[in-house]
Amino acid sequence: MPKKKTESTERRYWLFKSEADCFSIDDLKAAPKKTTFWDGVRNYQVRNMLRDDVKKGDLVLYYHSNSKPLGVVGTAEVVKEGYPDHTAYDPKEDHYDPKSDPEDPRWFMVDVKFRSKYDEAVTRDMLKDHPVTSGMMVMQKGSRLSITPVTAEEFAAVEELAGQ
Repeated sequence: MPKKKTESTERRYWLFKSEADCFSIDDLKAAPKKTTFWDGVRNYQVRNMLRDDVKKGDLVLYYHSNSKPLGVVGTAEVVKEGYPDHTAYDPKEDHYDPKSDPEDPRWFMVDVKFRSKYDEAVTRDMLKDHPVTSGMMVMQKGSRLSITPVTAEEFAAVEELAGQ
């Protein structure tokens, strides 16, 4: 009798980008219960990751984009798996999408909880110069995705570079 295929319960690792002046690692740390929803994703590839792949217990490298310096500034943990992004339905929200329908959700989000803030950012130059992190998706030319998968080895290397 063939074995039944089961879902993997193995922890996965991610890099989430946020502009520091939009929602920084300090904003996450200051949030009630150090937890918030990760909303506003309006890219279908990333939406699919949030909806299908990012799971409770996964760890996140928190990356400040469009800031000086660019780099990983800390970590978070996924505490709630993908669910419909309610900001898409509200015209008062920055991420409002008039084509979104609560009956057939187009956009998804997850909840993340603050884990740590690095003393110093792990900069793009540091990532570029490290043999394990130089190949991360965030380092690839033209990579503009706000969420990318990270290997366990890459996550550990970033933590090492941060002195964790």
